[in-house]
Amino acid sequence: MTTRQLENDIFRALTKMGTYLCFEVAMPGKYRGANVVERVDLLTYDTKGDWRFYELKITKSDFYSKNKVTFKGHFNYYVLPIELYEKVKNDIPHGVGVYTAQHLNDYDRIIVNCKKKAKRRELAVNEDKLQFAFMQSLSREHGKYRRLLDFMQSGKVGKS
Repeated sequence: MTTRQLENDIFRALTKMGTYLCFEVAMPGKYRGANVVERVDLLTYDTKGDWRFYELKITKSDFYSKNKVTFKGHFNYYVLPIELYEKVKNDIPHGVGVYTAQHLNDYDRIIVNCKKKAKRRELAVNEDKLQFAFMQSLSREHGKYRRLLDFMQSGKVGKS
């Protein structure tokens, strides 16, 4: 399973009325170096006012790497392939939830399950600044989408 497949799987599973989501959201805050920015892999906000942070991990080495996980939401989750979950389930911190993805029938059928529910906690970042970071990231993603549409409509797609 690739990161892109896992992103697509969790996107489909979490997309529903009243839930807004965006990948790669930079966290507000002060950083030591200009190039050091803490990002959450996936951030969702719902009409109940809950922020959910998701960290996607594909391999065991990725799960155990020294890269920081950004768990600052009301609810925090790992998103893992089912095979990885079986290897690391005893090392998932208390209060952190887990979604797993499993591809069946040569990727024709996908199953995404919540294996462990996250426990609610206080938001660990300023909510106004988080909302602004979320809007910035949504705007970036919309810009990518518009550029792709423009490119596709230009007639250059598929020409060599």
